[in-house]
Amino acid sequence: MTTRETFQKHRKELEQELIHMSEMVIHAINRSVEALKNRNIEEAKKIVTDDMLINKKRWDIEEGCINLIATQQPVASDLRDLIAILNIITELERMGDYAAGTANIVIMIGDQPLIKPLIDIPRMTEKATDMIKRALVAFMKQDVETARAICNEDDEVDMLYDQIYRELLSFMIEDPKKITGATYLMWVAHNLERIADRVTNICERTVYLVTGKMEEINVSKY
Repeated sequence: MTTRETFQKHRKELEQELIHMSEMVIHAINRSVEALKNRNIEEAKKIVTDDMLINKKRWDIEEGCINLIATQQPVASDLRDLIAILNIITELERMGDYAAGTANIVIMIGDQPLIKPLIDIPRMTEKATDMIKRALVAFMKQDVETARAICNEDDEVDMLYDQIYRELLSFMIEDPKKITGATYLMWVAHNLERIADRVTNICERTVYLVTGKMEEINVSKY
């Protein structure tokens, strides 16, 4: 096997591990919001514990990248590729932390009823997780056009977040007894909004990989 073939073999393995990590993160996000819906404290505790598995996956992939850099001495686009992977796993690991944060909020809420039915938070969850999936595909395919488009979709998540914020703020003003419950839901919505922001970072890495130019794509607020 040539040096190039060896590099490509190990690079493909890293790609599969990256996909697996993204699936772990998406699963954690969905589980955390589902636990919130059902006030499932035991499930929330499992999500917090399972976050360590996401962290371990991040370190395993990072070690693989470092070993590949050390043994294969990649140059130019191959080196940018590995650097992009190192940055993407950091973003995914932080998304996992946000999911664990939501699970901790579920634990804090306990068996208390939510102050309102969950409508926009599940919509945020669906949008954010869909963005993660497509951002990873765009990275694998080095699809700059799709990556840029996904960045612009972040505005949809921001609008949902602002809508939730305004609604919960009105609850607080009308009934101060609901401040704590509203604050918990604000924190959850903020976690989801930050997850979508992290997705845009992944897409920007895709653009960097292909063009060699690092740029902030979506700078608008809507």
